[in-house]
Amino acid sequence: MSREEILSKVKEAFVSVLEHSNFQLTDETTADDVDGWESVTHMMIITEVERVFDIKFKLMDLMNMNNVGDLLNTIESEI
Repeated sequence: MSREEILSKVKEAFVSVLEHSNFQLTDETTADDVDGWESVTHMMIITEVERVFDIKFKLMDLMNMNNVGDLLNTIESEI
């Protein structure tokens, strides 16, 4: 699966959880850049991404994620 395909599925997960698509996801995107991406919705997004990709993130991976690029890198390493 290409990085673009992964990003597309990740965006779908964000839209599903946040219930809007008024944002762009890039490698540099952080929670500060997306309306509604807060601590509670963050965990909902992570859970949805795990479901979509049928993976389970390790706690250390989650702690080291600082932006969408880190999320994509972790997904790539898990699939």
